[in-house]
Amino acid sequence: MCQLRPPSPQSADRLVRASGMVVALLVGSFAAQAQEAGGLNAEMTAQVQLIAQAGARAGMPAQARVEVQVGRLDPRLKLAPCLQAQPYLPPGLQMWGRTRVGIRCLDGAVRWNVSLPVTIKVFARALVAADALPAGALLTQALLSSAEIDIAAEAGAVFSDASSLVGRTLSRPLAAGEAVRSSSLKVRQWFAAGDTVMVRAVGSGYTVAREGQALTAGLEGQSVKVRFENGRIVSGRVVGERNVEMLL
Repeated sequence: MCQLRPPSPQSADRLVRASGMVVALLVGSFAAQAQEAGGLNAEMTAQVQLIAQAGARAGMPAQARVEVQVGRLDPRLKLAPCLQAQPYLPPGLQMWGRTRVGIRCLDGAVRWNVSLPVTIKVFARALVAADALPAGALLTQALLSSAEIDIAAEAGAVFSDASSLVGRTLSRPLAAGEAVRSSSLKVRQWFAAGDTVMVRAVGSGYTVAREGQALTAGLEGQSVKVRFENGRIVSGRVVGERNVEMLL
């Protein structure tokens, strides 16, 4: 894998739902959940860590090491007693860095639902700057090194394959040992307005390719409009040199 990106909320949710039986059995094994000056008891803390780790690991390499730091509930909350509480991943929420896990009461006089702050660290090997590098530096193999870092500490994908970085230009300075992230690279222009591009429409189990004319410059990862020969105009994402992808 050349780039390591945060797992999508959808993939994290699928993984957690696949392990839902384990979570349900463990959650059902302890009694009332109560706040202890904003903290959780040991059983619920373990469940929060389990579900957060599962969400963070979705789509991650097997060798990645995940650490979950569980925060504290808002001390102003006054929760009613609950015989069975369950942690869950809030829909659409990314399970990297500073995020949160939901906890809901399933069996109690009052069915409450609260959010618990968590910090998720994901340690994996990635490419870093071998020495301090200025903005505008042209990356070469000699300027890069590999190290285990918390890839969830900042926004932006990290890289594990040097060939995908050689020749790229930094948009900001990097300290020695700092990860080279997609957000620290200058955006590449893959084609100009008026160029002929290949548009690939990707659906469930099929791909259709067709040529068209770019109406605007194609910047890496950005949306672009393309006009086909019959006059139809579509939008897609720039994924490479003269290549546009549409997700159906």
